[in-house]
Amino acid sequence: MNQINRVAIVGGTHGNEFTGAYLIQKFAQFPDLITRQSFETVTLLANPNAFAAGRRYLEKDLNRCFLQQDLQDPTLNSYEELQAKSIHDTLGSNRNKQADFILDLHSTTSNMGLTIILVNSHPLNLQLAAYLSQISPLVRIYRCSFKSITENQFVNSLCELGFAFEVGPIAQGILKATLFQQTEELVYAVLNYLERFNQGKIASTNETLILYDHLSVVDYPKQQDGKIFAMIHPELQDKDYQALNPGDPMFINFDNKTIVYKGASTVWPIFINEAAYYEKGIAMCLTQKQQINI
Repeated sequence: MNQINRVAIVGGTHGNEFTGAYLIQKFAQFPDLITRQSFETVTLLANPNAFAAGRRYLEKDLNRCFLQQDLQDPTLNSYEELQAKSIHDTLGSNRNKQADFILDLHSTTSNMGLTIILVNSHPLNLQLAAYLSQISPLVRIYRCSFKSITENQFVNSLCELGFAFEVGPIAQGILKATLFQQTEELVYAVLNYLERFNQGKIASTNETLILYDHLSVVDYPKQQDGKIFAMIHPELQDKDYQALNPGDPMFINFDNKTIVYKGASTVWPIFINEAAYYEKGIAMCLTQKQQINI
């Protein structure tokens, strides 16, 4: 990619994540904030009905509706599945409107700070992520790469370039000014970087980047009937991106008995106790911290 022609900023993929949704409204009201000379910037409120209802989704998680086979399946016709197909037609398949870079804005109840979620290792994505982590010490990079684009069920499957912002902690259905402003500044930093990229002003440098690579997910301890019988241990709560060593407290059951981490090596958990993940059977995601050269 030698030129970025169209950048899409997406918010409200989950209707109760207000930071991105209200930023989209702000940018629509004040388009000069996101206007750059060398490319077109468009905004999209991805799930307007869920946003209006203050719910994550109405029928199905929109950010799990972008598998290519699902987009091509005419029998899938829930509200979110139809919405995904509409977004695909707008940003992914229409040559006149196809996005060259997609920035998807999310928020989380977990203590994730300002997280960039990479779904691939395209050099431009890595370089931009490294730049953002340099200008803000709060930025962390989580990579959950897919073996192929056909396996990616997220909005960002529609474009090789781009990533998601995941900011928190923030409760569902509210705005928090600090996180709103920090996210907004990161959006401007992305747009400014892409402008310099188009102008050939990005110097080629040897940079290092700390990544948290996805390993696995962990469910809450459950009985045979599926009921949870333990919670995140107080010593682990809010400790996203901090080392979890074998033998460290992981859960505590309702009788106040500690359940320790029994893995063979140190991991770095994230999305700890994310409210939206209870229904998905995810208490946290485990990652491996590493440093790579770009």
